Amino acid sequence: MREYRENAPAKINLALHVTGRREDGYHLLDTLVTFADRGDVITVRDADQDALTLSGPFSHLLEAETLQNNLVLKARDDLRETLKIRGITTRPVAIHLEKNLPIASGIGGGSADAAATLRALLKLWNADLPAPNLQAMALRLGADVPMCLRSIPLRATGIGDAVLPLPTLPRFGMILGNPLKTVSTPSIFKALTRRDYPPIGPLPSTSNQNDWLKALGDMRNDLEPVARQLCPEIAALAQLISDTGAELTRMSGSGATCFGLYQTLEKAEKAVDTLQAIKPEWYFQAVHSVSEV
Repeated sequence: MREYRENAPAKINLALHVTGRREDGYHLLDTLVTFADRGDVITVRDADQDALTLSGPFSHLLEAETLQNNLVLKARDDLRETLKIRGITTRPVAIHLEKNLPIASGIGGGSADAAATLRALLKLWNADLPAPNLQAMALRLGADVPMCLRSIPLRATGIGDAVLPLPTLPRFGMILGNPLKTVSTPSIFKALTRRDYPPIGPLPSTSNQNDWLKALGDMRNDLEPVARQLCPEIAALAQLISDTGAELTRMSGSGATCFGLYQTLEKAEKAVDTLQAIKPEWYFQAVHSVSEV
């Protein structure tokens, strides 16, 4: 029985500038994204009938009725239909989702799961799609899915569909922290009082950590002030992370996850020990960010 396993790494918005809004309501963004070396895990295997099973510390939050709209199943169905149109038959598949990331937490968990599902099923079904077709399918699933398909450091503009790799972005030790409070992304965008912030400025041409920390310090997450108003725990979380000596602390995406950057993974791991002792009921994880090389 064939089986394939794909990591679905956490997506971290190091900076997120809201630069406009289209007539159809979609917001225009300019965002720098990196990925963690940990996250959810997707496993697919041949089966007699389609199935989705769950495990992991946050699997209990995916209710049965919610699963019907799960991006993993949408990715499976969209890929199957696309391949059918191209004359490629697909067998039933059993998909297992190991849910290690908090739900609706601003680190792309659902989008990463969908992207990993696409990668795994293309292997299982021994199929291939031209890159433009695969990217278009990913975008239909969600604005973050094209980024998560690549899972490399990148800059995304537009609604997230224009992606440019960042080969010089260095690797950092990182903390991911979440107070286990969900924040409504539509509510945050609706509450914005301004949608024409300046885009991200010039980026370092080297992989020097200090150069990037300085540049990142001049950037921002335009959703963070609103998110802090809707979820006061975000401000408390960011302060706790900052107090551990993080080089940079910021909210990722629409929250409520915040991250801290450290020069090494070892420093991040020590900071997690400190934070878990202070807030044992919150989620904390030390990770390495990925690099393209």
